[in-house]
Amino acid sequence: MTEASNSEPGNSATLLRQARPSKPRASSKPSLRADSTRALEGKVAIVTGSSRGIGRAIVRELALHGANVVVNYFKSREAAEDVARDLRAQGARAVAIGAGVAEPDEVKRLVETTLGEYGKIDIWVNNAGVNRDRTLRRLTHEDWREVLSTDLDGIYYCTSAVVPHMIENGGGRIVNVSSIIGQIGNVGQANYAAAKAGIIGFTKAVAQELVRYNITVNVVCPGFIATDMVTALTDDVKEKLLERIPMHRFGRPEEVATLVRYLVSEGDYITGQQFNVNGGMYM
Repeated sequence: MTEASNSEPGNSATLLRQARPSKPRASSKPSLRADSTRALEGKVAIVTGSSRGIGRAIVRELALHGANVVVNYFKSREAAEDVARDLRAQGARAVAIGAGVAEPDEVKRLVETTLGEYGKIDIWVNNAGVNRDRTLRRLTHEDWREVLSTDLDGIYYCTSAVVPHMIENGGGRIVNVSSIIGQIGNVGQANYAAAKAGIIGFTKAVAQELVRYNITVNVVCPGFIATDMVTALTDDVKEKLLERIPMHRFGRPEEVATLVRYLVSEGDYITGQQFNVNGGMYM
């Protein structure tokens, strides 16, 4: 299997028309010690696929607010350990644990290792994902299965593995990361769109099952976020992409992370909902 990346739209070159470019805002990185808000003090959080991009921003945001965190990775061990090391240097408790979410045995090990390290799991963010973009006529069975296995099956494996521990612990918070592509589709992304749409349906069904156990389940649907995948696009593609976004800029990973943090720290009366972070591209 190839490296699991952070969940976000894939190849966007076929999506758009003309535009005037707009540079994404530069993100700031406040010190963990400088922030006095500790709403997640003592909570334990796992963010899958959190060595870079949106996942890295989420795991950092949760640590910023007091959570003890697991930086999960599939192959990017060095990057994940760098994230964990940076968080520890700023006063957080963080460990990097490798596991591929498409493999049930590895997910089980991720849960057991986390319980061994922290003793409990309060928050789980399903963020890991891949994309293999081809039109339907060129899409191979392997392309289809790899994306569905990681992006959709992985969420089932992770959720089913952690729920028993959350029930035993008296509750928990689960946030799934989908994509605008799961809402609007896109040429060349039938596999990715199917998986991301499936995440939305999965969230709504599981939320109804788990609410009795004080477990909330919500889904966040990012639009085009200024991560490596988007910033690597050609200027022409970026211009066309920005024309479709009413705010005329790409989102920042931190804007997705802030919403996730709110849902797990203050969203006690919110479950089964989908939240769009897309600059108005889909309403």
